[in-house]
Amino acid sequence: MPDDPGSSSLTITQAAAAYLDSVALARSPNTARTYQNGMAAFLKCLADTGLDPKTNDLSALREDTITWFAMGLKGFAPTTERLYLTAATGFFEYLAGENLRQVNLARIRLLIRQRARRPGVRLPQFPADAIDKIIQEITTTRSFEGVEVDEKLRILRDRAFLLTLCDTGLRVHEACGLRRGDLDWNTGQALIIGKGNRQDIVRFSRRCQAALKDYLAARSAIDGAGGKALAALPLFARHDKGAGKKIKPITTTTGRNIVNEAVRSILGEEAVGTITPHSFRHYFVTRVLRSSHNLKLAQELARHRNIAVTQRYAHLSNDELDKGYYDAIEEDNSAS
Repeated sequence: MPDDPGSSSLTITQAAAAYLDSVALARSPNTARTYQNGMAAFLKCLADTGLDPKTNDLSALREDTITWFAMGLKGFAPTTERLYLTAATGFFEYLAGENLRQVNLARIRLLIRQRARRPGVRLPQFPADAIDKIIQEITTTRSFEGVEVDEKLRILRDRAFLLTLCDTGLRVHEACGLRRGDLDWNTGQALIIGKGNRQDIVRFSRRCQAALKDYLAARSAIDGAGGKALAALPLFARHDKGAGKKIKPITTTTGRNIVNEAVRSILGEEAVGTITPHSFRHYFVTRVLRSSHNLKLAQELARHRNIAVTQRYAHLSNDELDKGYYDAIEEDNSAS
């Protein structure tokens, strides 16, 4: 691209600093740090190719520098490569938007598509057998004789919460944000505002509804004393000293702690961290797929906008692979 006579007199380094300041104002601290790392790598790439960003102004910056940058990132993980290229692309967009440099953004994006690697898609990992064990344990009938009221409420709430994650596929923040009035007990459904601010219908299993009714029945005296409409109260409430007599919703941190405590008490301390609230969502989608063999059904129930996301779950389990291998290979070997 020919030099633009209207280019700013800013050096490339100065323009990059101004760009990162704008990123810091609009993005999260973690994103800003990633962009800083990406731009540091970009400026180093320019210096390595003989273009000193500290002394050269923007007129020396050419679009094909993104090609050099992409080639220099091959030693990084594909995901890191994409993040750093996004940061560099954003820099060119910033220059164009601020009228600091004439930039052919379409060409920038084309060069990146031609040279950037695509990060591999990882299959969702979760210990299904361990989740089975947790569900079996929490659904086992237990006596509450001698158990204090608050402790009983926590036990019933945690059981209902875990079964909700397991049988609805709700994300943890969606489950924590449920109100009593969101659930229609006649249909076993709830209308929620899901990811992307989109309305979705979520279905609750009979065992999940039963656990919720047990919990809410034990909570009835507290809910009724608050003076608020029951429908407006949180479905899952705090039962700690900090909440006092008020009915306050649990936070996502509490939701994660409920999962961690169940893992710790049932599977042991060493298993903490191997199962998260989102593991229950993976578990839900996989169960739907394996029982129905219907990818579209699983997509709708998981509320995935893109069916390609659901397809990540459509893989064979290790047991199925083992059986298929031995059926195909061992039996063939025996016959030969």
